[in-house]
Amino acid sequence: MLEHLTVVKHPLVQHKLTLMREKDTSTNSFRRLLREISQLLAYEITREMEMTTKHIETPLCPMDAPVIDGKKLALISILRAGNGLLDGVLELIPAARVGFVGLYRDPETLQPVQYYYKVPSELENRLVIALDPMLATGNSSAAAVDLLKKSGARNIRFMCLLAAPEGVARMKEAHPDVPIVTAAVDDCLNDHGYIVPGLGDAGDRMFGTK
Repeated sequence: MLEHLTVVKHPLVQHKLTLMREKDTSTNSFRRLLREISQLLAYEITREMEMTTKHIETPLCPMDAPVIDGKKLALISILRAGNGLLDGVLELIPAARVGFVGLYRDPETLQPVQYYYKVPSELENRLVIALDPMLATGNSSAAAVDLLKKSGARNIRFMCLLAAPEGVARMKEAHPDVPIVTAAVDDCLNDHGYIVPGLGDAGDRMFGTK
């Protein structure tokens, strides 16, 4: 079982994250880097998937070879910025089922407001990976996991690019059974709920909006 918090220190992850943090990185480059780093994080978060064997014929002989067991996993994008992680993970796991949770953070209360929810069937029989680049206050992430659990999900993991200590603590309090995989845990949140030093608003930087 993955630990509650795994920070991926791989040199490629850290190098790409630094490029993404730079304020002058273009929208196109930011999007490409996010796709690349998501695949490296996905490698870590899927490390302990359940396996079985399948009898196959190689060009030389038959063998019992390892394959992933159970139903295809479900990738859940927490809109809108989660789509940046989703694209990269889908390239790595093209057969995955995909769902979407639409939440936005009220700028006054910093609490999540739901506006969309559509997920695959039989979540109780799937590994479910929730995707959101930023784990800031943790309120939206905790709310998204609440919804997934109500839909039957029992084996959930959370993947993000950056986390704040406040968000990690909030998730651990609300969902201690959900491991988190991230590239970095930054210093703190500012008065507006943004991660510091962070990289700004991931959705704005990915889509070129302000």
